Amino acid sequence: MARILITSGPTRQYLDPVRFLSNASSGRMGAALAAAALEAGHGVVVVSGPVSIEYPKAAEVVPVVSTEQMLAESLRLFDQCNGLIAAAAPCDYRPVVVASQKIRKTGKPLRVELVETPDVVAVLAATRQSQWIVAFALETEDPRIRALQKLEQKDCDLIVVNGPEAIDSPSTSLEVLAPDGAVLGSFAGSKIDVAHQVFAIIQKRLIDKAQ
Repeated sequence: MARILITSGPTRQYLDPVRFLSNASSGRMGAALAAAALEAGHGVVVVSGPVSIEYPKAAEVVPVVSTEQMLAESLRLFDQCNGLIAAAAPCDYRPVVVASQKIRKTGKPLRVELVETPDVVAVLAATRQSQWIVAFALETEDPRIRALQKLEQKDCDLIVVNGPEAIDSPSTSLEVLAPDGAVLGSFAGSKIDVAHQVFAIIQKRLIDKAQ
């Protein structure tokens, strides 16, 4: 039995006490993958950004808000796990300055300087020992090429590529890619069904080989 870390949902980067940068990730795929892993007999810990869905009761859930918090909690848990499924959609940018009070309308353009947040998967990959890593890549153009570039840059074992239509949707269409570019699976349907198909590949190619 493996212990699997799953990151899930969006993160938020606040501009002021009431406004934030984020995306519409629902956490449904993370929850579906957690369910598939649990059904296969594994232990699951989910580091989740703010979502309205519920995770399987048998999963340990660690709630976070920002990308930095997601990274910190994932780093804390990663060395206790056999592998990572990075299904979250962390916010890639944060404001340089976070206003301490609500930003008021002035009738003039508001300029906000943004910097990149840490890359959760890349940082975890740099710290791993024997753990395997599966990442997700949402792409709007040249999906396979860009996903494989991310796989190499982030030192992943597999990468799952999907499109923006999957965001906040109960269904999805995706491909699972190996480092050599091979398409290990192409699936479409409900996220629950697709997650089981994706996890079957993870089980066969990564978990079984590690035991």
